[in-house]
Amino acid sequence: MGLKTKKDLHIPFTWEERRPVLLERFFYLPKQFDHEQMWLAFSSPEIFGNDRPVHLELCSGNGQWIGEQALKFPEVNWVAVEMRFDRARKIWLKTFREEIPNLYVVCAEGAAFLRHYVKPGSFTESYVNFPDPWPKRSHGKHRLIWAPFLRLLGAAMRSGGSATMVTDDAPYRDQMIREFAKSGMWEPEFPMPYYRTELSSYGNSFFGDLWTEKGLESFYMKYRNANY
Repeated sequence: MGLKTKKDLHIPFTWEERRPVLLERFFYLPKQFDHEQMWLAFSSPEIFGNDRPVHLELCSGNGQWIGEQALKFPEVNWVAVEMRFDRARKIWLKTFREEIPNLYVVCAEGAAFLRHYVKPGSFTESYVNFPDPWPKRSHGKHRLIWAPFLRLLGAAMRSGGSATMVTDDAPYRDQMIREFAKSGMWEPEFPMPYYRTELSSYGNSFFGDLWTEKGLESFYMKYRNANY
C-alpha cells in the first residue's frame, strides 16, 4: 500500500470549483454545495473489490472505534463518515499505516451523504458514537439525530439492518428514543427504557474512554430497521 502522509491527501480544486470527488479510498463531499443524485453502491465490488457486508459509522471523529472494528472484523467492510476534513484525513492515514484495506473514508455531512450519494440498501449495520449533543437549548437544531435523518438512515440500510447509538448526554438520549419512535422505520432492540449503560465487547472510542475515566455513564441504544 505504501506509507502515506498528510501531503498525499488534498482537495484538488478551489472553493469556487468545489465538487464531490472520489480519491484513493476517500470520498470528499464539499459543504454548501447543490448536490445531484450520485449513487455509490458500497455493497457492490466497485468500492471494496468484494461483496462483503458493509457497516457504517457516522461522526467517526479520529477513527479510533471504527479502526479497531475493521481490524477485528476483516470479513466486514467499513465506511467512516466524518464532516471535518482534518479528522477524516487522520482516519484515511490510519487505513494505510495500520494496513486496514476494509475501511473507506467519507468526508461529508451525514444527512447530505445519505440523501444524495448512498444507494438504498447499502449497509447491514450502522453506528453513531457520541454525536455532538449541542447542550444549549438554542443549539438543539444542530443535533444529528432527528426523525428525518433516521428515515434517511433507514433507507440506506438493508432489510432488518440495525442502528446503534451511543451518547453520554441523558437529554440527547431521551431525544434519540423519541425521534426513533417518530420516524416510523425502527423498532427498539432493548426493552424499556430502551437503552443500556453497558454493552459488552462494543469497543473503545476517544469519548467513551474519556467518560469512563471520569466515572460517567454512556447510554447505548440499538434499533432494528422495521421494513423487513
